[in-house]
Amino acid sequence: MIHNNLPVGLPKPQPDVWKEAVKDCLPITTGIIPFGLTCGIMGRSAGFSTFEITFMSMIVFAGASQFMAIAMIGSGITSWWTVVFTTFMVNLRHLLMGAYLSPYLLKLSRPLQYLLAFGIVDESYALTVSRIERKGYDPYYQLGIFIVLYIVWNLSTFLGAYFYNVIPNPLEWGIDFALPATFLVLLIPRLGNRTSVIVCLVSALCAVLGALYLPGKWYIILAATAAAIAGGLMEGGTKHES
Repeated sequence: MIHNNLPVGLPKPQPDVWKEAVKDCLPITTGIIPFGLTCGIMGRSAGFSTFEITFMSMIVFAGASQFMAIAMIGSGITSWWTVVFTTFMVNLRHLLMGAYLSPYLLKLSRPLQYLLAFGIVDESYALTVSRIERKGYDPYYQLGIFIVLYIVWNLSTFLGAYFYNVIPNPLEWGIDFALPATFLVLLIPRLGNRTSVIVCLVSALCAVLGALYLPGKWYIILAATAAAIAGGLMEGGTKHES
């Protein structure tokens, strides 16, 4: 059914929501571009063509998984299932991000759910959650974030692959620090109470210890799970006391 030319479950866009999405994305893109260029360069160095590595970015849209897959294929691992399983484990955190946003996405039309779910990456998730805390959820905002990040990632991957012979290692430029800096800017305003601070410290401690003693990217899953448990216990205790 169509209502006011919009699918059922999709409200009218708020004024300037697209501009808001673009404005919020701009600081993050300065950190994404070097990684996209590096992804393209690594892909070409591993034997991919410009089309192949760009097409991978278009259909996968997950930097950590792409870097892992490129490294495995470049080292001679050709088992399709091995590559898929390994990259799946690297991105297990997406299950947690999807679970958090599911109450909002499930109210939308099925095609839009699929599109927005595909667009959930670390950066889009962080910006969307930050926006939910400030103004509430808006599917157009999440869609705008996804479109901007998707274009920037794929374009930078293509440029890195196309000019891989003449571009030096982009990560040596130092501007990739923009990504963690942006995440810190999004995090700090949310540390407004005792529960948030403790959950942040638990997550940080688990992430550091996990990175030191666990293989691969398991420290991400450990930190996210520990933070969720700590937050759940503290919130439950607070509600019980009240």
